[in-house]
Amino acid sequence: MDPVHLHRSNWPESRPVPYLWCSRRLSTHSNTADSRQSRTHVPATGGTDGSLEIVSCTRGYWVQFAIQAKGRVENGVGYVKKNFLNGLEIPSFPAVNPAARQWLETVANVRLHGQTHRKPIELFSEEKSRLQPLPIMPYDCAVVRPIGTNGCCRVVLATNRYSVPPLYASQKLTLKLYPDQLLLFHHEKLIATHPRSYDRRQNVTNPDHTKDLLVQRKKARDQTLLLTFLALSSHAQAYARKLEDKRLNTSHHVQKIVALSEIYGPQKVDRALQDALAFQAYGCEYIANILEQWERPGLPPAALHLTRRQDLLDLDLPPADLTPYEPKQNS
Repeated sequence: MDPVHLHRSNWPESRPVPYLWCSRRLSTHSNTADSRQSRTHVPATGGTDGSLEIVSCTRGYWVQFAIQAKGRVENGVGYVKKNFLNGLEIPSFPAVNPAARQWLETVANVRLHGQTHRKPIELFSEEKSRLQPLPIMPYDCAVVRPIGTNGCCRVVLATNRYSVPPLYASQKLTLKLYPDQLLLFHHEKLIATHPRSYDRRQNVTNPDHTKDLLVQRKKARDQTLLLTFLALSSHAQAYARKLEDKRLNTSHHVQKIVALSEIYGPQKVDRALQDALAFQAYGCEYIANILEQWERPGLPPAALHLTRRQDLLDLDLPPADLTPYEPKQNS
């Protein structure tokens, strides 16, 4: 049944039906190709001044209040601005609550209301028994919308970048946006929580998100170094096992030995590993010492001087001075 006819059938006959102009567009989703606009009189569901407007959408009708209806709500906001906030110096936002409570108890709730001609505190005491209890759980006022992550494990919101765990890179997530924080969900699982930033082009990260990625990178780097070290020599595997048994930081020694191979060459490092295994010298400092000794130039041989025994006995010594040992004469 057409909503206009349904409204007319339920309207009391004794009550005058107000009319107003509205715009009715035929639905473009129907089988008919007619999408003309037509003007028609439609009865309003409000006062006789035509304070309501019925307009159509793709399916059905929706009611929009005119300025006469919302002005009554906005007058309350204007009353608070002009009587409470006007000229009030607020040092911080938490200081508003006690000041507002005092203003309500001394001014707003004890005045005579202009329309009811009664005090609001008296009307509230009468209506208090009819109030329904509030919900146990607070209403979730978050803005929910889908959002995607990029390859750098970031979501971009208002030019700010927020981190997510690396497992959810380049994934579709659900964003719940609050005034003070934002929550990121993958299906029904909460994966990230960040304080909301109102600055521009900020990088908001959680250290726990990058911790696993850094550990993975370190393990991959150590594995690459070990493979490079084992490719240096056939003795590298045995030397690596001895390093694990004798030294604490094996990856540090492997990294240094690989760096020495880039300076001295793989062949010399191979010989140094053989000598180090033979002398049971396990460590990068021993390999470096062996390589440096090989690179250190030796001194040229000098002429050999031979001495004879009689030449050592043929010595000319000056006479000894014994004056310091002579006794002193008393004067």
